[in-house]
Amino acid sequence: MTWTPKIPLSDEARAVHAAAIPIDLHTDTVKFISRGYDFFAEHDPSWMVRRFGGHVDLPRLRAGNMAGLFFGIWTFPKPEVGCLAEAHRQIDALEKASAAGAFRICRSAEEIVACRQAGEVAALIGIEGGHSLERGENSRVVVERLQSLGQRGVRYLGLLHFSRNALGVPAMGLGQDASQGLTPLGCEIVDACREFGILVDLAHINRKGFFDAVARKPGPLLVSHTGVVGVTPHWRNIDDEQIHAVADSGGVIGVIFAPQFVGRDDLDGVVAHLLHLLKIAGDDAVALGSDWDGFIRPTKGLASPAELPNLTEALLRAGVSAATVHKILGENVLRLLRAAPPKLAVSSQQNT
Repeated sequence: MTWTPKIPLSDEARAVHAAAIPIDLHTDTVKFISRGYDFFAEHDPSWMVRRFGGHVDLPRLRAGNMAGLFFGIWTFPKPEVGCLAEAHRQIDALEKASAAGAFRICRSAEEIVACRQAGEVAALIGIEGGHSLERGENSRVVVERLQSLGQRGVRYLGLLHFSRNALGVPAMGLGQDASQGLTPLGCEIVDACREFGILVDLAHINRKGFFDAVARKPGPLLVSHTGVVGVTPHWRNIDDEQIHAVADSGGVIGVIFAPQFVGRDDLDGVVAHLLHLLKIAGDDAVALGSDWDGFIRPTKGLASPAELPNLTEALLRAGVSAATVHKILGENVLRLLRAAPPKLAVSSQQNT
């Protein structure tokens, strides 16, 4: 695939970005795709619409030289009944879009690289919120539901979103309680993720639950989209102890492109969070988790994937080496996927 940037770049940034394999750890675009959003068309949403979505489509992914992205499956948590079926319905929509040529659904680093070589965009699947598993009459039923999602290609499970569920407690939202961590079922699900080769995503979870999950050693940990307290103190962000825990596990942390969590509305704000992660965790644990289409207004200069080269330019100007920029943009995600390969055979058959 030939890449031609749509924005002015220095020669160095142009070359560095062209050689990168950019992968986004978290977008919420699947919710729109499942409701008829034209992923093949280039969208130019109004300022009002941009506050919520319309950030990602195939032309703008190509314009930004994106190699792949994770689609976060999210469902409304109240009531929980029907959440599992909705998760499968969204995966159905991704499979339909893939069959139409929008992207190729992948699970491994090798598949992403093969997509890149073929000039295709790689799509990976994550679950945002353990409420999608719903409550069951016993833990075995819930574990089997997780297995059914893994068999459909799900690569990570976010244990919490914005409400308490059967697994634990959110950092903020319905049922928040700093004194409570993972439930016994939550612990069992973390263990099952290790068994099935599903990454545990610790975005949105409260601090006690975070370290409860760390203690169970599920393998390399993931925080798919977050900011850092060391730059912007905020309930949504993670602190240095949490950063160390993820890095020590061999995991990665994706920096979000949301001004309310980054603390300012420009590229320098996002760069500051990335630089802090580099300082605390080293250059193997840092990645991107935009949260595009996640009911956020993205940071100025990163309104869509087409503007991602702006971040490459900003990182180089901040003194980050080309090799480290490549790690941040996607190589660290590839390393994570190689370290935690899927262990379940893929099936398109629902098991609700």
